[in-house]
Amino acid sequence: MTLIFGHRGAAGTFPENTMPSFQEAARLGADGIELDVQMTKDGTVVVIHDETVDRTTNGSGAVLDYTYDELSKLDASHTFSEKTGFCTIPTLEEVLHWLSKTELLINIEFKNNKQKYRGLEEEVITLVRKYGLESRTVFSSFSQTSIMKCRELAPDIETALLYKFGVRIPWLYAKRLGVSAIHPNYKYIAAPVIWLTLLNNIAVRPYTVNDEESLRKLGKLGISAVITDYPDRAVRILRENR
Repeated sequence: MTLIFGHRGAAGTFPENTMPSFQEAARLGADGIELDVQMTKDGTVVVIHDETVDRTTNGSGAVLDYTYDELSKLDASHTFSEKTGFCTIPTLEEVLHWLSKTELLINIEFKNNKQKYRGLEEEVITLVRKYGLESRTVFSSFSQTSIMKCRELAPDIETALLYKFGVRIPWLYAKRLGVSAIHPNYKYIAAPVIWLTLLNNIAVRPYTVNDEESLRKLGKLGISAVITDYPDRAVRILRENR
């Protein structure tokens, strides 16, 4: 069965990485959500994709230069303000508290390949454990160092290799790193590579799969999950195959 992860919630129709977006993904029938974490000046783990707030809020500047109190005053409704009204940048704890009352899975991406956040992995692991979500969590990052640190600190929580392209034999690389899944850009992974990776007991969860043709094709290949901005579209197409 191919699972469906809402990319930043339901980012195609709601403001990405906000509570309304995550709640919409759940309402649409997604199996899980994907989100990004960074850290404020005062050490709060927050859910936002970019290293700056410029693109998705009415503010400007680096996330790391804000305290959480300052960050919480920004409007993250982005281009969906008419639909949702004012939206805050949520803390990871806020999302996990809500998610713990559901059956959703969660893929937490560490956004520390450009900006190094000291202690980010430790804080995230502490929060995941606080809400007892170890078995429902996947950690991913473009930073191999970050994933290795997660494996060292929390070997019981699943880790995944996140990459765009350039990994020719991903199942071998995943095994070498000790991760149990790959999260490749769907445009750069061919069917034979998907099959061989799955045969080697490494889960395959491509991102960000939005068009119907790709969803249908990948679903027929039996991939482990898709990460998509449009959970409603994925639910409709992939559950036809189920």
